[in-house]
Amino acid sequence: MVAQLICVGVITGAHGIKGEVKVKSFTSVPKAFATYGSLVAGDGRSFEIKHVRPQKDEFLCVLNNIGDRNAAEALRGTELFVLREKLPPLNEGEIYLSDVQGKLAVAEGKTLGSIIGFQNFGAGELMELEGGMLVPVSFIASVAEVVMLELPDSYLDDAKPDSGSEI
Repeated sequence: MVAQLICVGVITGAHGIKGEVKVKSFTSVPKAFATYGSLVAGDGRSFEIKHVRPQKDEFLCVLNNIGDRNAAEALRGTELFVLREKLPPLNEGEIYLSDVQGKLAVAEGKTLGSIIGFQNFGAGELMELEGGMLVPVSFIASVAEVVMLELPDSYLDDAKPDSGSEI
């Protein structure tokens, strides 16, 4: 079985001249990304966090072997992964978003499409389905071979033009 890597953050840039990097966390407890041990980049490089501190909506991190701004700046955009088995166990009713990626979403007996990604514009996590539909993650009722969604009434109704007004 191939080890599954889960993205827990991304390096968004450099901070200062001593090689600190800014990290945006994707974990439900924001600082948790720094507690899982070695972080791995998509190209296989491994990073150890020596020190982490919060700054606004991100974290400033000192990484082993990154000692100047140029080296830190070169890491901009680097996604940081951990092995799935290093993540904490889930409580009942919880899921990791990676567990539903690629599965079919079904609601009201209709297949809505495969889950192709996730977006967060500040008000909560949204699943992106094939065709561009966005559905709040909070609508997930159950996960098995397919993702069953429990949608509010008329969520899937087509928009009807207002017949009483003219432009």
